[in-house]
Amino acid sequence: MNTTAPAGSVSIYAEASPNPESMKFVLNSQLVREGVSVDYPDAEAAAHSPLAQELFKFDYVGRVFIAANFVTVTKTTEHTWTQLIPELRTFLKSYVEAGGPIFTVDPAEEQRAAQVAAGAEGSAEDQATSQKIIDLLDNYVRPAVEQDGGNITFKSYNDGIVTVNLQGSCSGCPSATVTLKSGIENLLKRMVPEVKEVVAEGVTGGF
Repeated sequence: MNTTAPAGSVSIYAEASPNPESMKFVLNSQLVREGVSVDYPDAEAAAHSPLAQELFKFDYVGRVFIAANFVTVTKTTEHTWTQLIPELRTFLKSYVEAGGPIFTVDPAEEQRAAQVAAGAEGSAEDQATSQKIIDLLDNYVRPAVEQDGGNITFKSYNDGIVTVNLQGSCSGCPSATVTLKSGIENLLKRMVPEVKEVVAEGVTGGF
């Protein structure tokens, strides 16, 4: 388990996301293993991430999303990113170069346990369908939405309804409705005939 960032020289650049309130900070070092991501909608949720806790101390930080080699920060104020980016980039560079702790609990284990619990609900047939959906989201959806600084994860499947969580920049993103309905819902309906609809949780900004 790697819960501490590798020490050494770190370069960071900021990359805009489809959500104007979210900014993706890309590092040249790995924060968490590939395929794992963690979303913190508030400081209380970040109990197992000292890095996220430090970011929430900035009064304009409203959400923190950590993936393989980037951190997506969602702001809560009217300040422009031009004002905020230098401060956040300087903080992240100093923190990671100093080898500051990223997590106190392995997020990969937490994610695996959550997915197993979510997929274990319902009948054997529903469990099989849930696993198909999880695999599709992991293989086809996650890589694309991570490019935009967020993630969409499986929460539950019940009677043809798939519930997903929108994380990072995807939460509150103006284009999330289009992505969810025309992209993900169509994909799942095509690949898993049992799926009738996809709905989202963890949404802010009037989705």
